[in-house]
Amino acid sequence: MKRYITGFYFSLPVQLFLLHFRRYQVLLIFWYVLFATVDGNFLQPYGADTLYLAPEYWGSVNTSSMTLTGFAIGIFVMSWNITTFILHTKHIRFLATTAQPFLKFCINNAVIPLAFLIFYFIKAIKYDAYEELIPAGRIVVLMSSFLAGFIIAIFIAFGYFFGADKNIYRRLRATITKANEQYSTAILQNPLPLYRGEIRVLWFFSASLGLRKPRDVRHYSEEFLNTIFKQHHLAAVLAVLLAFIFLVSVGYLSDSTIFQIPAAASITIFFAILIGVAGAFSLFLKSWSIPVIILLYLIINALNDSGVIDLRNRAYGINYNKNLPAPAYTKEAIEAMASPANMEADKQAFLQTLNAWKARQKEDKPVMFLIDVSGGGNRSAAFTMNVLQRLDSVTHGTLMQHTMLISGASGGMLGATYFRGLYFEKVKGSNINLQNHQYAENISRDLLNPLFSSFITRDIMGPAATFNAYGYEYVKDRAYAFEQKFNHNTKGVLNKRLADYRDAEMQAQIPTIIFNSTISRDGRKMIVSTRPLRFLMQAYFDTTKVSAKEIDGVDFVSFFKDRNPLNLGVLSALRMNATFPYVLPSVWLPSDPVIDVLDAGLRDNFGQETSFRFVSVFKDWLEQNTSKVIVLQIRDRQSGDWDRPFENNSLSGFITKPLMLMQSNWFRIQTYYQLGQLDYLSESMGQHFYRFSFQYIPSKKDASASLSFHLTASEKKDIAASLNSSINTDTFNEIKRLMENK
Repeated sequence: MKRYITGFYFSLPVQLFLLHFRRYQVLLIFWYVLFATVDGNFLQPYGADTLYLAPEYWGSVNTSSMTLTGFAIGIFVMSWNITTFILHTKHIRFLATTAQPFLKFCINNAVIPLAFLIFYFIKAIKYDAYEELIPAGRIVVLMSSFLAGFIIAIFIAFGYFFGADKNIYRRLRATITKANEQYSTAILQNPLPLYRGEIRVLWFFSASLGLRKPRDVRHYSEEFLNTIFKQHHLAAVLAVLLAFIFLVSVGYLSDSTIFQIPAAASITIFFAILIGVAGAFSLFLKSWSIPVIILLYLIINALNDSGVIDLRNRAYGINYNKNLPAPAYTKEAIEAMASPANMEADKQAFLQTLNAWKARQKEDKPVMFLIDVSGGGNRSAAFTMNVLQRLDSVTHGTLMQHTMLISGASGGMLGATYFRGLYFEKVKGSNINLQNHQYAENISRDLLNPLFSSFITRDIMGPAATFNAYGYEYVKDRAYAFEQKFNHNTKGVLNKRLADYRDAEMQAQIPTIIFNSTISRDGRKMIVSTRPLRFLMQAYFDTTKVSAKEIDGVDFVSFFKDRNPLNLGVLSALRMNATFPYVLPSVWLPSDPVIDVLDAGLRDNFGQETSFRFVSVFKDWLEQNTSKVIVLQIRDRQSGDWDRPFENNSLSGFITKPLMLMQSNWFRIQTYYQLGQLDYLSESMGQHFYRFSFQYIPSKKDASASLSFHLTASEKKDIAASLNSSINTDTFNEIKRLMENK
């Protein structure tokens, strides 16, 4: 038994497995990321696991998407083998004198790749069955497609290296044959030592999976052995170069749907390239690796600071011409913009819209809705659309007619803006049934795959391709991919400029939408709408009693009046509002100094601050001209959220708790703050003011839909079913009662 244990331990597969952990641990990081991603422990809130377990191609999980993903995993595995083959050359010199040394190395280096494949299949089958609700027969087809793609990649790689092996053996055959003839005599005179070098190998697998003992290679010159391995190294470098060219090509051609490969495939091929680069750094630079990496970072940073390269994203539609004077983002300039005269002028202009809204109602004192939607990726977008469709049914098709204002953040705004866009098309004469389930399906479609795919193929690897939008030229990046995909999902309904909605909003044909975002420089709101709304730039209060004022918002149209602000694309306004951290880039705006904006949720994830301020400004008009003002809050999480408190009792938790506490409780803090505002407003307006909240409540306590730009089939069903929860059902009934007793 001891002999078998010793033989197993000193077999090449086991020794290579252990060697990876002793040397070049940085290469294991890539395997950790893959394992953790598939397991749902790495970037799970961003939906990273979905990219691998349910990859999409041409808008669905299909055999092509699985084949491409399997092919990419195969490329990654071969890149791993190539790099470790090069790095561990000195420990496996006995393979140099065998036929097809690289093939034998791959077979003996298969412990981690095989473990990953088994792990992946277990996770993918479970995910497809319970999350994507795919039938068993279909799952078998998908898994077979993945395996086929993986095998194709392996065969292509081995075919390439078999050719390299034949050429090497043909050139060095005479030397190898002569050395082999001398082997038997030499080994008798100088037996193979029990252990030599960093690893001891008693057995290894041959190409036919048979067990073989390693051959003593001391009788080959060092130069000869290095010659054999260098030939393989050259072939390996060419293979990594081909992968790099492939990704660059995909980035250049990805406007065509056929080249919009699954994000998992792009990411994995990128990892394959990084492994090759990391191996090259370790092999050639050795201890100089870190200094060289730091130097490269400093060079790239200097090029970025000098403007030679520009990694910043822009808002499509406004004028970034450097020759135009940039508006000053200073305390004095912002205060001048929010002067009492300017605020009053905008207020009077909006009063005309309020009067136009009232004229369109059938009652002398109608009900007014203000709709506030929360952030939350596709989860919130889908829930918002489902709620609005049900509300349209409850109000007998008059929801949008009674709605004056829509505000909010991120995913909720995607759903609400799409619903209003459909209503606008209906107003213009299109045959649209706002309650059609297809619209909820459209807004729920995947946005994550093109984002991550474009991040790899365009932002990192690809050339700086440009495009024209509304008369100006911009660079294609993942923000461009997001807008293109969202436009495709919503059938072009929102492919408009702010100017295209201006007249309809002013005449109250459709509700006014405010696309807030957060200025990273100081946390103020960037208030984006189709007209100046300077009366929202600060909290409303009685100036005879309170003298101090703090401006916490910037009116976009007024501030960028010389930059063609109404030419801003609605899709860009939405993207500025929904800049999901890291997934989408922040948007920089041409001011002096330059400012950039982030997700509106950082400042107000629920949109209520805007609605409460609006009600305060127009309180007198609302009391005189409406019977009720109803704030409809649509949120993607339960109020209070007692079921998911922030807890971390681990040792590391004591260190990270101060950092994570604010992030985990950010939305709760906003809720508590806004409840104070709500209390003040409710007391001020009395029975005239109502506020109802629709909440996404998952059917299972610990199984809510993911906070990302992707939803599984089961998550879509769960979100739709949430409308029938007791809390939401009671709310729908209460609104119906109020509408019937106007």
